[in-house]
Amino acid sequence: MSDAVCALGIFILLLFLVILLLSAIRVVREYERLVIFRVGRLKGQKGPGIVFVFPIIDRAMKIDLRIQVADVPKQRIITRDNVTVDVDAVVYYRVYDPEKAVTKVQRYDIATNLLAQTTLRDVLGQVELDDLLSRREELNKRLQEIIDINTDPWGVKVSAVTIRDVALPEAMLRAMAKQAEAERERRSRIIMAEGEYQASMKMAEAAKFYQDNPAAMKLRELQTLAEIAREKNLIVVAPSTSFESLSTVLAVAKGVREGKHVE
Repeated sequence: MSDAVCALGIFILLLFLVILLLSAIRVVREYERLVIFRVGRLKGQKGPGIVFVFPIIDRAMKIDLRIQVADVPKQRIITRDNVTVDVDAVVYYRVYDPEKAVTKVQRYDIATNLLAQTTLRDVLGQVELDDLLSRREELNKRLQEIIDINTDPWGVKVSAVTIRDVALPEAMLRAMAKQAEAERERRSRIIMAEGEYQASMKMAEAAKFYQDNPAAMKLRELQTLAEIAREKNLIVVAPSTSFESLSTVLAVAKGVREGKHVE
């Protein structure tokens, strides 16, 4: 009986040792690191590969080194020109120093997200609405630099910040639509005025040419009469001098066509 109890005790002990040994083995992926605390003291970081963690006396915290995405919720912001807008953004960051990310801040991911929210309100509250809508790239870079400086002591590197959406009030959207319509109307009037100016310049050149060449003026007059005559329901009243000079004009045109000099 005692032998059976002894054998059972040995079996239980061996099983406990096997379980203890298996629990001490950790497999760390290439993009992960284990920060080890031994009896409360920082032992360092380990990985990737197989890592042995002593049970009871060691405490391990796994840190992901990949780029993480933090969705900054919509923030109600009052711009410099007193326009209320809702802005949300996306922050891309990664941990480059796992030891700092564990020892310098509690929950670096939450801290980074909250810092991004406050920085978004502070920075965008100092710009006007037109700059917020037109200078997105510059504002993104400015936000990234400010957040990165503040997260650097935590071992966190902010690689990019992107303003995703700017929600304007309905009244502001209507006002901007009216402004855009007025701008398009202004441009159309300027284009029409430029067209009228160019047309008047050409007409002035044509008038000067007709003044120097009376025969060409007569031919143009006859061409105009011919075009009017296509409308059969119209009666054209023209001065008699036009028809009296018709034969002269035709003679001039015929002479020019045949290469003769007609006076």
